[in-house]
Amino acid sequence: MRQRREELGLSQEDLAARLRISVRAYGNWERGLVKEWTDRKLLALAEALEMSERQCFWLFRVMVDRDPPPTWRAAEENRLPEDPAQRDYLCDYAALMEAVPYPSFLVDHRWDVALTNSAFDRLFQSVRPHPTALPDDNFLRFVLFHPDAAAVLEDHEPAWCVPLLARFATALAAAPEDEGLRSIRQEVARDPFMEAAYRYGVPHWLSTHGAQAAEQDGAVRTVRHPDPRWGLVRCRMVAETSRMLDGMGLTRITLILSAPQGAPTGPAPVGGFPQQRNSRLRAVPSLGE
Repeated sequence: MRQRREELGLSQEDLAARLRISVRAYGNWERGLVKEWTDRKLLALAEALEMSERQCFWLFRVMVDRDPPPTWRAAEENRLPEDPAQRDYLCDYAALMEAVPYPSFLVDHRWDVALTNSAFDRLFQSVRPHPTALPDDNFLRFVLFHPDAAAVLEDHEPAWCVPLLARFATALAAAPEDEGLRSIRQEVARDPFMEAAYRYGVPHWLSTHGAQAAEQDGAVRTVRHPDPRWGLVRCRMVAETSRMLDGMGLTRITLILSAPQGAPTGPAPVGGFPQQRNSRLRAVPSLGE
């Protein structure tokens, strides 16, 4: 609750006003001192915190271990599966992901994140709020647009941005009318840096490395974990699905972390987040190349 409130830039006083309760009462809500969570309280909280249906679903699951009532309806694109069997499967799959010690998350074809585990949340715990590019909201938007992405995703530009842009270009070509993908394309076009990467960096990179280099499954990259016991670590991406997940249009991505040989380990740099962008993307050829 506190994390979502801070993402929205709201104080406890603001939330209390939205809920029409006292600041002290809301403080008790946030501290977990509520004796009983009724549907009315949870639905009011979900509305006050501007939650999508997915977020509301997990709010009910965490608080009272059941689905929200059918009165809750959010935007169509945020709908969870209506099939009860698929919903139950996702709940059990969440338990399976939570048992994995490595960061793991479920995404759809737009890179909208359907589910994360605690290891994923810890990896990105230092990421600041952002209106559209949080890592547990849309992973592609996070990689491309969040100013803190380079603090976690080492070698951010060539190792993360360009391969994901290449996969995005393929997805958009396959579904040019998809509103979610078109929205991301418009955001790329508004960002001169990412537009250059999309138009020039991706073709150059693909001609150099081949189309298989854009595949997520098996890709080896590097992340900087906020826990100093991890520090800078090698990361292999494992992408997989199952019959049930495939039926929901979901893919699971797990980041297998292991210390790279010869790479220094230690805490993230002191003094805040590193700058995300240099004068140009290294994967974009200069005019003389």
